[in-house]
Amino acid sequence: MLVTRAIAAHIKRLASHYPVITITGPRQSGKTTLCKMVFPEKAYVSLENPDSRRFAATDPNGFFKQYPAGAIIDEIQRVPELLSYIQGIVDDHGIAGEFIITGSAQFELLENVTQSLAGRTALGKLLPFSYDEIYSGQFVDVDEMLFKGFFPRIYDKKLDPLEAYAFYFETYIERDVRALINVKDFSLFERFVRLCAGRTGQVLNMSSLAADVGTSVHTIKSWLSVLEASFLVFFMSPHFRNYRKRLVKSPKMYFLDPGLACYLLGITQSNQLAIHPLRGFIFETYVICELLKQRFNNIKRSNLYFFRDNAGHEIDVIIDKGPTLLPIEIKSAATIHPEMFKGLDYYQKLNPDAEKPVLVYAGNESQQRSGHTIVSFNSIHHIDN
Repeated sequence: MLVTRAIAAHIKRLASHYPVITITGPRQSGKTTLCKMVFPEKAYVSLENPDSRRFAATDPNGFFKQYPAGAIIDEIQRVPELLSYIQGIVDDHGIAGEFIITGSAQFELLENVTQSLAGRTALGKLLPFSYDEIYSGQFVDVDEMLFKGFFPRIYDKKLDPLEAYAFYFETYIERDVRALINVKDFSLFERFVRLCAGRTGQVLNMSSLAADVGTSVHTIKSWLSVLEASFLVFFMSPHFRNYRKRLVKSPKMYFLDPGLACYLLGITQSNQLAIHPLRGFIFETYVICELLKQRFNNIKRSNLYFFRDNAGHEIDVIIDKGPTLLPIEIKSAATIHPEMFKGLDYYQKLNPDAEKPVLVYAGNESQQRSGHTIVSFNSIHHIDN
């Protein structure tokens, strides 16, 4: 299954301006396939290969002599010292698009990138498939879509989602977690991740999570940073007019794929979702992921926030466009009811300068009403964010 990724044209464009392109994203999100598709003429080397990794680490000058015209270097965080050598090479050559580098650990990789390649690299983030990349024009069962998730290999290889996510998570625990932190009790860490999945779409309470896991808040903070660094979760801050307040209030936590969240929650069949108590949060996770993919696929940073006041009024998403704000409410029902608009109506009165509010729901029909825009789950890409 060959899918042209939405980000591909932007990556190609950036390669004509910058000597290095850095692409980060979760494991198996399609980074390697994207690079080979956009740059078929480039030599390719993966530092996951022990021989290549050993060669690069022990003889970097000899390693780069193999690639006089540059190369795609996969999982470069495995040998981060190479970034300093790349800096010297691109400064000497002055060639646009000479190196394409990828990595699956964003904090570790980006820290090294910003130190060594500041001003020399363009940055792209590739998440799993978006809805439009695989389902455009098709009839889709919402629960089946949520259960299956969006990781490319599941579609490319027609894998069983339950097995695929089990293997994915085991590999993640064995490789990424060991590489990022020293976890002594992996069964406890696994319990932590599953409890996090049960909190997707909810405001993060680290004290409560620490109590449920049976560890300290300090450990929870460390482990959450690992989930974020390896692209398993995304944190969405509350929106305030005073920017500083966004940094001190608790964020919401979302898994970056609804299928992985379903697996971690012990959901074994798509028909279990219909009566699952967390279905609404899983659907919300899907919508947030789609909005985030839309930003990342256009080489933009997240502009997603949520609103909650002391009286308990809440808006699921506030898209901060700079001069204007776009409020979005997310409902997992397939039928529209008047009470779905209560939060949006409250926010409109609170902030009359906001754009016409949007309701995203699990039905198939998008429509314009006098006071609201209603968007189907299959048309999220039409939201201007």
